[in-house]
Amino acid sequence: MSLRNRGPSVRAAVIAGVTALGAGLLGVTGAAPAAAASVDTGATYVFVSRHSGKAMDVYNWATNDGAPIVQFARNDLAVQQWRFVDAGSGYYKIRSVHSGKLLEMPNATDGTGLVQASDNGSTRQHFRLADSDSGYVRFINRHSNKALDVWEWSTADGGPIAQFADLDGWNQQWQLATVGGGNPPPGTWPTPTGQVAVNGTIQVSGTLDGGLRRYCCIGDGGQEEDQDPMFQLASGATLQNVIIGAPAGDGVHCSGPCTLRNVWWEDVGEDAATFRGSGSPNFLVDGGGARAASDKVFQHNGPGTVTIQNFQASNFGSFYRSCGNCSSQSQRNVVLRNVTLTRPGNTVAGINTNYGDTARFSGITVVNDPNRSMVICRKYVGNDDGDEPDQIGTGPDGTNCLYSASDITYR
Repeated sequence: MSLRNRGPSVRAAVIAGVTALGAGLLGVTGAAPAAAASVDTGATYVFVSRHSGKAMDVYNWATNDGAPIVQFARNDLAVQQWRFVDAGSGYYKIRSVHSGKLLEMPNATDGTGLVQASDNGSTRQHFRLADSDSGYVRFINRHSNKALDVWEWSTADGGPIAQFADLDGWNQQWQLATVGGGNPPPGTWPTPTGQVAVNGTIQVSGTLDGGLRRYCCIGDGGQEEDQDPMFQLASGATLQNVIIGAPAGDGVHCSGPCTLRNVWWEDVGEDAATFRGSGSPNFLVDGGGARAASDKVFQHNGPGTVTIQNFQASNFGSFYRSCGNCSSQSQRNVVLRNVTLTRPGNTVAGINTNYGDTARFSGITVVNDPNRSMVICRKYVGNDDGDEPDQIGTGPDGTNCLYSASDITYR
């Protein structure tokens, strides 16, 4: 993908100015030899542009090869998180925490846009770090020997990241900001890009991308179990980039395996999402957040495995609950990783040990809990006759509740 200039550009003026200054000054402002800019290959980073203050971002939470890399207001979510992999000779591969793919510069042409791609072993996916002043660095591609560049000095969300000759300009300089392994910071919340009026349940098959518009409203904001959902997802459907306003009815229902990516509940109401289905479905919640769930955030009524990652929630009863008294019971599993939970909150996960449920935790951050009163894993004896299930214990046991002290951080 090559980006074309549209009319006279700031870049043209800069290049002309640099040319006029002559070779002597070029020796000062041009590309410096790669210095010993160091990284920790065990750390997770956000790359922040010195020019715009925005972060390098996988556009639209994409997971496909060839998806563009842009800048966006910093939110520290997985879509803006990167890890370095040593490629030898001072070069690194740079892997997206969100997609698992590598940064790649497809060719050596000025203006070519940065993309993500599967690891193919080519030098197009290798980058070295060159030092600038004040702790900033430049990314130099091994294939092209050009620098990553906020194209046309953009300051807009969605401004493309491309390559250009290394001039050590502020639009080529980046801060390497370490983050806590994928956990979203509490309180970071997207601003709606628009509004969508909801008059009844929206049926979703395939993918619905809301472009971070607010969808509102349905239901009365109460806890009645028979409220209609705002979104009904068919098996295999994806709902992404949606802000759900209040009242939200019974949130999102998944009839089978589904993906909820970058979905935000401003006020949960009954439940944020309910997972059903048959067989051994896999459900994924990646990114997003939920507030004000007086009962549950995620309700798991069918079989299978729910994975919740890179998510934040505040002011809730239970974050995840395996149904304790559904008429049809089976083993259910939940995987929670890189989740930030802010009190008030009672329980992170509630499971039924008599049905063989498991809950796995890693990278959990609990905020505003100095007495550590939030229960990480609460165990029940479930039933299928509608009675309230009996609680039988809490805490890790190596069988059903799977975590260690190092998996939980308090702040």
